[in-house]
Amino acid sequence: MAEEYVQILIVHSLTLMVLLFTCNRHVNATESPPYAIVLSSQDLEIRLYRDSTWISAAVAGGTSFNNSTHDGFHRLYQYIHGGNENNARFKITTPTVTTVVTAAASSNASSDYSVSMYMASISRPIPMPSPQLNLQISNWKSRCVAVRRFSGFAGDDNVYTERSLLSISLAKSSILNGKTVSISEDKSSYSVAQYNASSHLSGRVNEVWINVIPCPFRH
Repeated sequence: MAEEYVQILIVHSLTLMVLLFTCNRHVNATESPPYAIVLSSQDLEIRLYRDSTWISAAVAGGTSFNNSTHDGFHRLYQYIHGGNENNARFKITTPTVTTVVTAAASSNASSDYSVSMYMASISRPIPMPSPQLNLQISNWKSRCVAVRRFSGFAGDDNVYTERSLLSISLAKSSILNGKTVSISEDKSSYSVAQYNASSHLSGRVNEVWINVIPCPFRH
């Protein structure tokens, strides 16, 4: 009886290990740009992103975050599924980042959008996109980014509010290594990072990003 009980425990332990391994593989199934957290508080986080390569779809004069993101992502999706000079296919990366290039005075004003996808190291050399997709490959320089996380679906009804809340948090003084740090934001743009597919209905992760200028944490 004791031996039978031990065997059951062993089987349960092995099953749990397999499940954990499978879950970890699923969580880490996509590659994201690496960063270091340089400051963390209750309502925001400041990250230092290193140099990275992205491919972007510009959407000029958009009045809708939802429509602009859909338009840009559709073109990026075509690129990673063979819409390039090599007909190469790549694994999708996270997050998909929609940048409001011209910060609007209100959530309803017209803005220029840019939808970007991180080009992971495994994608190199990076083939040029098909001309009809109107995509640009760009190198993002090292930068400090203030981040506010929010759940649910990112859309026209909430992204501007989340951006405003992050701006309010940035206006407060922060403490870093025991010293008060004054942080200034880049008011010319903000970004929304989405980490889940549209079919992912629960436990969604989104972030609003604002560049910090000058970056006080760059080494």
